[in-house]
Amino acid sequence: MLLDALLPRDEEDPSGTSVGVEDPYEHAGHCDHVTGDGKCRYAFDFPEHDPEFAAERRAEEFACPAAAADGDGEWEWADCPHYRSTTDGEECARCGLEERRVAHEDERPLLEEHHLSYRGEAETGHEITVSLCRWCHAKVHDSWASVGDDANPDPEAIAAAEGRRSAEQSEFGFETAAERFDTGPTTEDTDGE
Repeated sequence: MLLDALLPRDEEDPSGTSVGVEDPYEHAGHCDHVTGDGKCRYAFDFPEHDPEFAAERRAEEFACPAAAADGDGEWEWADCPHYRSTTDGEECARCGLEERRVAHEDERPLLEEHHLSYRGEAETGHEITVSLCRWCHAKVHDSWASVGDDANPDPEAIAAAEGRRSAEQSEFGFETAAERFDTGPTTEDTDGE
């Protein structure tokens, strides 16, 4: 148990499972509510949720105090009561595996959304998520891996991604309709014999 005292303590989800980081804000990105020009869309779209906050943002022409263009904002992201940073779902935050979806297929995604912080938690109240491939996701939840590890994709993950890439490549190949829907010889083909 001395080792446990020496290791940094990861945050935990509401059920007590490790989320794989000490500080969720180190892995969080821009707020989902911030527009490209630094405006707070939350205060504009949902003024009834927090009238005081919306009035303050309206007085500042909806400028987000944490999203200053020069990086010298009045606030840190954690200071905003309505901060939310959710994943784009394109790449694993731990090993870098890229998502590959096959159109019109119901295959399980390679990447899953992993919560670093849950909306409504007492300490932050912010929802912060990253994408993890399902192999890294299992390792993080088993508490022996961290989101910030320098990791390579699992061999099974690479095989799954390559299988999907091969399926994509085969879709680009050309087949005539006769080749795609070949049902064997027709009666017209056999009448002349």
